[in-house]
Amino acid sequence: MTILNNNLTNFYSYSQESPDNLTIHFLDRLDVSNAAPLIREFNVLLRAHKPDNLVIDLDKLNYLDDYGVSVLVGLKKAMGDRRGNFSLTNISEEVNEILSMHSFNILGQQPILVHKISQNFFTHLGNSIFDIGKETKFMLMFLGDTCFSFLRFLRHPGTLRLNDTIENMKRVGLDALPIVSLISFLLGLIMAFMSSVQLQQFGANIYVASLVGISMTRELGPIMTAIIVAGRSGSSFAAEIGTMKISEEVDALSTMNINPNFFLVLPRMIAACLVVPILTLFSDLFAIAGGLLVGVTMLDLTISGYTNQTINTLTLFDVFWGVFKSGIFAILISWTGCLKGFQVRGGAAGVGKATTSAVVTSIFLIVLSDSLLVVILRYWNG
Repeated sequence: MTILNNNLTNFYSYSQESPDNLTIHFLDRLDVSNAAPLIREFNVLLRAHKPDNLVIDLDKLNYLDDYGVSVLVGLKKAMGDRRGNFSLTNISEEVNEILSMHSFNILGQQPILVHKISQNFFTHLGNSIFDIGKETKFMLMFLGDTCFSFLRFLRHPGTLRLNDTIENMKRVGLDALPIVSLISFLLGLIMAFMSSVQLQQFGANIYVASLVGISMTRELGPIMTAIIVAGRSGSSFAAEIGTMKISEEVDALSTMNINPNFFLVLPRMIAACLVVPILTLFSDLFAIAGGLLVGVTMLDLTISGYTNQTINTLTLFDVFWGVFKSGIFAILISWTGCLKGFQVRGGAAGVGKATTSAVVTSIFLIVLSDSLLVVILRYWNG
């Protein structure tokens, strides 16, 4: 294997088995950092060797983005112009997915895809365990970095990017208030209507207020608010940081000796922790208002009677318990969204996958943590 430009030794090499057959072996990464010089390099290479068959070996390629795909498209077009054959070999599933996202197969000549030999069950199992180990290691490192960033904030509060934190508070809290209020109002209305069907049989209409109040403040209010925030803000965090990761802005921060975790993650987590509990309180109020509407219009209850029953049923502990849970959910949502953003690989397709993963993972953690908190509360009260 040989190369033309010594500056590109880390990114490719090539070999020629015969005068008509040329193989280019990509190494490590093919992205925005090396796409332009590689295109110039390959133009010289093709003019010098004039191969009839060009094989691209992707066995050792670890990273591919949109710019890297453009390099492959250029090579494919160049071989099509000279009526030569172009093929890809040793394509990983991740790289194949990125190529499919760009409709690589229909750009110019149809490539001959030579995939790796199929692996047996134990090889797949070993690779899966290895991937889980790598992800677990990254998660633990990210968690530790987040904790150290928070400790740094406690020691030096003035180092926090206040403007960015306020902007995230607006996006997470104020911008989400209309949708949280509407959904909570409708949820309270539905709960009151459905419960009244059964309670009317026993003449216990007044207890609709108790049912709506307790269920919303303790459980449904925090959970519904957290799910909405996960869908809006958690996905937004993952997409923003993922895009910065692909465009190497995160690497630029590290180069400038700026901790990306402190710079990007901490403002988002603090903003979420401050505004999600407030959103939960608004959710509780609008849900109670929805129940009040049903009670007054359908159950012949008075506004004062419904309000008094709600106040007499609820305790400060019920409200504060829901607010406390919403704070836990806010930490999980913001941390998960930022984590998935830092894990992005593979261009635009990777951003989409990270965004979806952030929402799904956040909802799972919300339900799991809520279940654990319910069990803890049950045994705490004896």
